[in-house]
Amino acid sequence: MSLFRLVFASDAVGAAAEGLLPLIDIIGVSNANNRRDHVTSALLRRHGRFFQVMEGARVDLDRTLNRIRADRRHTDIRILADRPVDARLFADSPMSRIDATPALDRLICAGLTAQKTGLMLEQLMAEAHRTASPIA
Repeated sequence: MSLFRLVFASDAVGAAAEGLLPLIDIIGVSNANNRRDHVTSALLRRHGRFFQVMEGARVDLDRTLNRIRADRRHTDIRILADRPVDARLFADSPMSRIDATPALDRLICAGLTAQKTGLMLEQLMAEAHRTASPIA
């Protein structure tokens, strides 16, 4: 199976931009869908936007992205990176939530336009995921 990694940003709509319950719902439903579809992922919500890294087979990532495009809690989805990879960065996580680190915050505030930025976001989210305290 060929493995791909997709990084995207989207604007959060309504309560999804700041509310805790919509975020919990997104993570819960995504966790179940991603387990079923063999997708691993990390999600960061910051400054009214979502930033996500997803890994899996091309067909599974396309199906997942189509679900996200149909979700009214997202608008203006921007693909920042989409490439084949040899290994998963989030192998232990169908859907994890990432907290913003100072480096992630600086990158997000600087703007997200080039593919290089997508790759930097991918690396910083993987680092934040590795160093996060496990939830007990």
